[in-house]
Amino acid sequence: MTGPADVPSGAAGSADVPGARLLELVAIVDTLRRSCPWDREQTHASLLRYLLEEAYEAAETIEADDMPALREEIGDVLFQVLFHARIASERSAAEGGFTIDDVADTLAAKLIRRHPHVFGGLSVSSAADVNANWEEIKKAERAQKAAETGSGPPSVLDGVVFGQPALSLAAQLQRRAGRAGFPASLPSSGDAGAEGTAAQDVGDELFRIVARASAAGIDPELELRSAARRYADLLRSWERSSPPMTPES
Repeated sequence: MTGPADVPSGAAGSADVPGARLLELVAIVDTLRRSCPWDREQTHASLLRYLLEEAYEAAETIEADDMPALREEIGDVLFQVLFHARIASERSAAEGGFTIDDVADTLAAKLIRRHPHVFGGLSVSSAADVNANWEEIKKAERAQKAAETGSGPPSVLDGVVFGQPALSLAAQLQRRAGRAGFPASLPSSGDAGAEGTAAQDVGDELFRIVARASAAGIDPELELRSAARRYADLLRSWERSSPPMTPES
């Protein structure tokens, strides 16, 4: 294994080969895990907040169309991937452990499996055909997984992450419901008890707004973020043009 003083420069050989520097990164992350006191103490759980933060920071650079910053931020996301794989490699396969090569192998197999029009003999004529075929493949994957795990019949909700931001969650649920032929609307909460009715009404109205956005081909999460950024710009402009507030004497 590569030691702290032995991290190679251009570990993969020729730097003009796509992905060559990734091998060097793997060696660097391995060295950090063994030699840095902070890195040695980290776990999947302790790194979770950094994984989320780095993803949001990358998203912000895309919204700002800041390509130099995007280059750096997706590098930080990549570091999280490499670090999690390095930590997982410390377990045996029987304990659920895996390596970065296992991650790459799983991803490669999934990409090939889900693109038979590229890597197989399937013919498609449009992006819509690709999307429809993608959904059929994912449906078959869910059915196979349910059979292997004995978790019962597959559901359109399989794979939905309920810990994601609420607007994104609502939009994903509605997309899944639409594929299954289930209505995207919620029943009225007007017959609920007095306590909590106002809160339920607000939640239901937000859910309906997400449905309206989805029907119009709009991503509600991105649009709310855009509105929040416009509001922040207005607030900063107001701060610059307003005299500083002083305490009343």
